[in-house]
Amino acid sequence: MANLEGKVALITGASSGIGAATARKLANAGVTVGIAARRLDRLEELKSQIEEDGGKAIVLEMDVTDIKSVENAVAHLVAEGTTIDILFNNAGLMPLSEVDDFKIDEWHRMVDVNMKGLLNTTAAALPYMIAQKSGHVFNTSSIAGRKVFKGLTVYCATKHAVTAFSDGLRMEIGKKHNIRVTCIQPGAVSTELYEQISDPVARQQMEDLRKQMTFLEGEDIANTILYALEAPAHVNMAEMFIMPTQQEW
Repeated sequence: MANLEGKVALITGASSGIGAATARKLANAGVTVGIAARRLDRLEELKSQIEEDGGKAIVLEMDVTDIKSVENAVAHLVAEGTTIDILFNNAGLMPLSEVDDFKIDEWHRMVDVNMKGLLNTTAAALPYMIAQKSGHVFNTSSIAGRKVFKGLTVYCATKHAVTAFSDGLRMEIGKKHNIRVTCIQPGAVSTELYEQISDPVARQQMEDLRKQMTFLEGEDIANTILYALEAPAHVNMAEMFIMPTQQEW
């Protein structure tokens, strides 16, 4: 089992949900976690929790859609932590609606955050992994990166892109630079994603789903990430498809 003590991680979308849970989990394993998001108050609160538990966290104000913001945050993390060993591209949006509602601003926002944001952070962090010939990149896709659902058409398109990019990235940098790439594909998770749904009917549909099954929690995904990180160096968990036991679709 790989020893994570002293490693440095960059986690986007760290202010809540999967990102915050993963930050706590990795910090407990001895990783210095760079927690990145736009909501500084939430990040400071998370940092306090991590430090109370004996871990180390570095707050990074970051808008993944702004390449300069990303580059500045990465530079700050490297200045504090000396390098980046783990990148968790977790920031994402899911404002569910059907295409003929023409919520075009929401479409573009999903593309900007879910796909372009991931490319921005990957481009900023990857050179440090290449330089040291080691590292691990995690990308949050979704069941929506494997299947398509009505009302989630644009979201599914962005998550299919994440899945495709993850596999191509693994093929291009795995052997060449000794960097592992893992695509995380969760089913229904209890996160703040559903609060971004502006369509009241779609919002109610998601709330009704909560009554039909026990959703995954952020900590379930964090446990999966820790499992992949601790695998022997010659083992790359390329895709991890994680579903609630009760989710049939």
